[in-house]
Amino acid sequence: MIASIHQPAYIPWLGYFDKLSKSDIHIFFDDAEYSKNNLFNRNKIKTPQGAIWLTVPIKYKSGLPINKTKIDNSSVWQEEHWKTLNANYARAPHFKKYSDIFFKKIYSQDWEFLSDLTIEMNKIIADLLEIKVKFMKSSDLNVEGKRNEKLINLCKKAEADVYLSGQGARVYMDENLFLLNNIKVIYQEFQHPAYEQLWGDFIPNLSAFDFLFNCGGEKFRKISKINSIK
Repeated sequence: MIASIHQPAYIPWLGYFDKLSKSDIHIFFDDAEYSKNNLFNRNKIKTPQGAIWLTVPIKYKSGLPINKTKIDNSSVWQEEHWKTLNANYARAPHFKKYSDIFFKKIYSQDWEFLSDLTIEMNKIIADLLEIKVKFMKSSDLNVEGKRNEKLINLCKKAEADVYLSGQGARVYMDENLFLLNNIKVIYQEFQHPAYEQLWGDFIPNLSAFDFLFNCGGEKFRKISKINSIK
């Protein structure tokens, strides 16, 4: 049983969903500490002027976990995000196909906590990309530990014997500790594909919205097949 673990983020990039597609179980690490200047509440989309950020405003308090971090709803951020998406993707081939889903389920709903928004968003996108994976939340699994220990205990609680990690985590992964706990560590090998976009030259590493609106969810399977795990 392969498990991946990641903090819930706002409309993540394709690499995140590629990892989900190679997992049997995905655990949203929602009780990890929230930190500024991360992707927990923002990501990039493409415009005629290049890539820009869409950022969910936060009521920041140091030391709070992601699942207790509140959205600052004093601004009309949902309306602004939706207008920005419409302005830049209305001409995309698949925007109309998906726009009603995101408007009704995300941008017309009231959200108090950031993780509630991002987890629901990620589940919807995974479904549209035809990814079949079981979702869990770390806050529901109630395990102790820090760094590697916490990851190991989450895998155990989910009854996973393989942990799928991103390449960036190699620097702190204690693979021997995982093996001592009968869990094998494998790494995602993701090569970002080029695909047809609006507005000029291709820009990689954007929100998965860009791929979804330009290419359609059914084409994601082809991308996933060319990327491996080791």
